Amino acid sequence: MNNKIVLYQIDAFTDKLFHGNPAGVCILEKWLTDDLMQNIAAENNLAETAFVVKNGDLFEIRWFTPTIEVDLCGHATLASAHVLFNYYPIKENLIEFHSSRSGKLMVERQGHWLTLNFPIDIYTEIDVPEILITAFQKKPIEAYRGKTDLMLVFATQEDIEGFRPNFPLIESVGGRGIIVTAPGTNVDFVSRFFAPQSGIDEDPVTGSAHTTLTPYWTNKTGKTRLTARQLSKRGGDLVCEMKDDRVMISGRAITYLIGEIAV
Repeated sequence: MNNKIVLYQIDAFTDKLFHGNPAGVCILEKWLTDDLMQNIAAENNLAETAFVVKNGDLFEIRWFTPTIEVDLCGHATLASAHVLFNYYPIKENLIEFHSSRSGKLMVERQGHWLTLNFPIDIYTEIDVPEILITAFQKKPIEAYRGKTDLMLVFATQEDIEGFRPNFPLIESVGGRGIIVTAPGTNVDFVSRFFAPQSGIDEDPVTGSAHTTLTPYWTNKTGKTRLTARQLSKRGGDLVCEMKDDRVMISGRAITYLIGEIAV
């Protein structure tokens, strides 16, 4: 065993252990091979593992599910910022990440809260795919296609809570995953995210999905600052705000584990 990599496991979009979305974070001195990063992510078996390398004044970042590399991941970026702010000598309250797939991504620290600064998703309305009506056993009010996901809009929070979808049918649709959303009872909107095609049947809290959700619900409600909850079993809370062509997605994070990977 020639090397050891520190592995952090962080619960993102929560301030309570065993809630929110767990992410693996590895801060590297230099990039590992793609195969090794994919193997580490598969071994971690978390929704995403983020790998980060410092490059001058910014940090390059990549994200892997247990089966694929993805274009953007909000909760693992939030978790990476939590690690850098708490365990590395980062004196500033702003970290700039760079992704070869998603460009500049910033995270600002404001007390206990971390705010992601992400580009908005560009989405277009589509006819509701019949296969998804079958998968969810209910026809949505509207359907949209974004850069990587489909979004289905339903009438009530109870609709979102009650879904037990057919994962093989969802997987056959392709893309990264399916967002389902509705107005919330105690928040502005609620959502869930299903991505069996990316190796994750249901993601606990999906920060990147809110780059689609936030502009949609801003247009629907006229509000630029929105409260949101993802209704997974673990659950997660977010505050989202539109600023021009960017989305500010705020949440908290807590450390669950610090260990070592022997490679």
